[in-house]
Amino acid sequence: MVGSPWIALLCGLVTLFVTMACSTYGNKAVKLIPFVIGILSGYTVAAVLTAIGNSCGVDALKIIDFSVFPNYMLSGGFSVKTFLSIPEVTFLRAFGALNELSWGYFLTISVAYIPVAFVAFTEHIADHKNLSAIIGHELLEDPGLHRTLFGDGIGSAVGAFFGGCPNTTYGESVACVALTGNASITTTIASAILCIFSSFVTPVVAFVDSIPPCVMGGVCIALYGFIAVSGFKMIQTVDLNENKNLYVVSTILIVGIGGLELTVGAVTLTEIATALILGILANGMLSGKSKKKEA
Repeated sequence: MVGSPWIALLCGLVTLFVTMACSTYGNKAVKLIPFVIGILSGYTVAAVLTAIGNSCGVDALKIIDFSVFPNYMLSGGFSVKTFLSIPEVTFLRAFGALNELSWGYFLTISVAYIPVAFVAFTEHIADHKNLSAIIGHELLEDPGLHRTLFGDGIGSAVGAFFGGCPNTTYGESVACVALTGNASITTTIASAILCIFSSFVTPVVAFVDSIPPCVMGGVCIALYGFIAVSGFKMIQTVDLNENKNLYVVSTILIVGIGGLELTVGAVTLTEIATALILGILANGMLSGKSKKKEA
């Protein structure tokens, strides 16, 4: 579904401004779900405009693709069998493809994903440092980095077994904790269980699939902006008057924000992986002067 870019911009801005207003001026309950309210507001505006566009035959107003909803939902029909469905579990396909596996395949996968593992480690540490500053408790000491990394590893293994995404701490989740002020473990577990069960409910899955990119883009401006600002907080105590620190930070920022990707054969290093690797190399190369100064 392709509508006018101006209409898409309008829906995105509605989402963004509602999210900011709820987070800033809302009561305690509203401040816990500013993103949900923002997305629903932007989606409502997009749905109204799409309905008008469908009625009047104006393609520029058609923002939402309602074809993702099953026909029985659009026609008003309902049954428990059609209301609930089992998500596609992709790991079952692997058992039919075991005869196609080879050492070359594993080597290619290893070269592609080992750098990603280092990126995930770095993100894990950074996110937990941010969370520690938010909640006033050093998580890398209690429960400890070894336990949090072990939990991530188990989550990644289980997720991969069922064909899902690898587990990661996600800066988006850190931003949600900071903006809502809710760092409850009980809330996190309840949310995870709710997400799992929601994946079996067809209308919920269809609704999520139908959310237009412009609406998600509006809420992501606030979300990723907060992540970026949280990252800058981590270098507040770094002495940028020292050339070594200045070069390391600038290398990471420019490579990461500029989007430098490296492709070698079938392997592609994303901008995050490239920024991490070059940052480590720059820090290692320039650390010699600091050691001499300390000596």
